[in-house]
Amino acid sequence: MAEAGVEHDFGTRMRRLRERRGVSLAAIAAVTKLSVAQLEALERNDVSRLPGGIFLRSIVRVYAAEIGADPESAVRDFLAAIPQQPPDDRQQSPRVAHPLMIGVLVLVFVMAVAVWSYLALT
Repeated sequence: MAEAGVEHDFGTRMRRLRERRGVSLAAIAAVTKLSVAQLEALERNDVSRLPGGIFLRSIVRVYAAEIGADPESAVRDFLAAIPQQPPDDRQQSPRVAHPLMIGVLVLVFVMAVAVWSYLALT
């Protein structure tokens, strides 16, 4: 990869700024509660390893603030530099009933059958 291309790379610019400031990924992780793996993925522009949507913007914002960059500018630069992923299939799938709710419905059904059986015998 040509050096000029690297200079325009969002993650590389952020990493270089962080390194110039002398801040380690471990220090940022400790303050932000983000994992070092997430921060490394951000610096590699590997959005497949990061949560999507507003969470990704939030990670960029928090990371930028910790390295001394303007958070809002960083988010704008990130959105311009990194192609956004289409919505996750899990977000589009129909909602599945919570297992606890299914258990409650089964319990209510069993109790109704028991009450009906008791009343039928008396």
